Amino acid sequence: MKKNQDDDDEDLNDTNYDEFNGYAGSLFSSGPYEKDDEEADAIYAALDKRMDERRKERRELREKEEIEKYRMERPKIQQQFSDLKRKLAEVSEEEWLSIPEVGDARNKRQRNPRYEKLTPVPDSFFSKHLQSGENHTSVDPLQGSCLNLGGLNTPYPGSMTPGLMTPGTGELDMRKIGQARNTLMDMRLSQVSDSVSGQTVVDPKGYLTDLNSMIPTYGGDISDIKKARLLLKSVRETNPHHPPAWIASARLEEVTGKLQVARNLIMKGTEMCPKSEDVWLEAARLQPGDTAKAVVAQAVRHLPQSVRIYIRAAELETDVRAKKRVLRKALENVSKSVRLWKTAVELEEPEDARIMLSRAVECCPTSVELWLALARLETYENARRVLNKARENIPTDRHIWITAAKLEEANGNTQMVDKIIDRAITSLRANGVEINREQWIQDAEECDKAGSVATCQAVIRAVIGIGIEEEDRKHTWMEDAESCVAHGALECARAIYAHALQVFPSKKSVWLRAAYFEKNHGTRESLEALLQRAVAHCPKAEVLWLMGAKSKWLAEDVPAARSILSLTAFALNQSCPFTLSGLF
Repeated sequence: MKKNQDDDDEDLNDTNYDEFNGYAGSLFSSGPYEKDDEEADAIYAALDKRMDERRKERRELREKEEIEKYRMERPKIQQQFSDLKRKLAEVSEEEWLSIPEVGDARNKRQRNPRYEKLTPVPDSFFSKHLQSGENHTSVDPLQGSCLNLGGLNTPYPGSMTPGLMTPGTGELDMRKIGQARNTLMDMRLSQVSDSVSGQTVVDPKGYLTDLNSMIPTYGGDISDIKKARLLLKSVRETNPHHPPAWIASARLEEVTGKLQVARNLIMKGTEMCPKSEDVWLEAARLQPGDTAKAVVAQAVRHLPQSVRIYIRAAELETDVRAKKRVLRKALENVSKSVRLWKTAVELEEPEDARIMLSRAVECCPTSVELWLALARLETYENARRVLNKARENIPTDRHIWITAAKLEEANGNTQMVDKIIDRAITSLRANGVEINREQWIQDAEECDKAGSVATCQAVIRAVIGIGIEEEDRKHTWMEDAESCVAHGALECARAIYAHALQVFPSKKSVWLRAAYFEKNHGTRESLEALLQRAVAHCPKAEVLWLMGAKSKWLAEDVPAARSILSLTAFALNQSCPFTLSGLF
């Protein structure tokens, strides 16, 4: 049976035979596939692969030529218009604007659609046919013309009702319908009219504005609002002491334009959640002026330690004295709040602010901002004492040390700046503070922008080498200098270049970067001083000599430029091949 099935699978007809390839199928497919057959197939496959690789380059070249030939015969649309697209660059604006617009390619029927015209039927038409006993309202176009009015075969709906026509009489009083309509219009107009005849209280300018104010601001689906109301109502009933439910309900009504409903809900929320700070603040936000003050006063009675409620109470006051009174009352109850002290100090005059800050640092000794603000308002000697106390209370903050350095620089004691910064690094490390190099460089940039040049340079010198491998120092320092230049901190960049030149005095690339920096951002005197030092350390760098000669020439000091060129030739141990024109 199996043998017969194999015979059926093999198609050995003459139609399936080829003189070169033989039969399409394999004559020996039914035979066993042994290891020798597998090796033979592998050898033939390797030979085919080898022959294919030999012909691959020639085949690919032939395919490429065929593709190019095909593209030449049938180019793409983009290629056909490439020359025209290039010519568009020569089109002027006037020529472009003068190009006519593309016409409407639609046919006449599409361009001018004929809409269905509906003509209202006069009352006389109905009255005429009711009197004649006809009760049809549709016209058959196959019967008569419009003048004949034949073919009315559909009963007029409602024509036999007592309100419109008395049975058997065919009477319909259209005048009464018109009078009723006019009466209704008069009633509506009388609602917006004065008792004085001929006048009206409608403001024509603000009428549309009033209408817009009546429109809810929410543009979503009404069904979504109803679902949200039901959901929030369920939450309030299930857990009435949950503050977010009351806040969300009030805001939903506010968004939909029902402000009074929102106020009622949030006031109900204050009764159910009297210890919730957020509910009281939301109630104060929704209520108008005096009512909001009363709400905040009630909130203070329930939450006498809430800083945010005191801040809100101060914001509601319009008079500065009232604001001060509220904040001072708040500080009596919450004396440890830095935010309250800062808000109160901002409203005071400098002398009163200094007195208040003296009390503030006693109540909040760990606030760096209060200590620094007090130091700014004190005299030089008192400011030093204040900063020393601040360092005792907060030994882990770097801003106090930097402020002390800026204070000494501002009073002319620049020799103390480096000592203070060095002591700051040592003290902070002793207290377990990690010296973050990037943060200190940012502080130096801020000092540079504030005008404290000595302080920023001292900070750069102290932290520039922290946390950098020895082989990465040059690359990292150059990147830091470029970053400082990008941030506008030129003195920081100058300090970085100066430190790099001390570490790498024989590096021509460092001298060149520093020279270009002075050329772009410094003065001619600083550039020439730097170049004088550069040629002393790198006498074989002729570009540095030429930069110095060019600087002298630009300053119209030709003899000095010639002397520099002569020194260049002497330093390079050769005759000078340069002229003044060769400097450019």
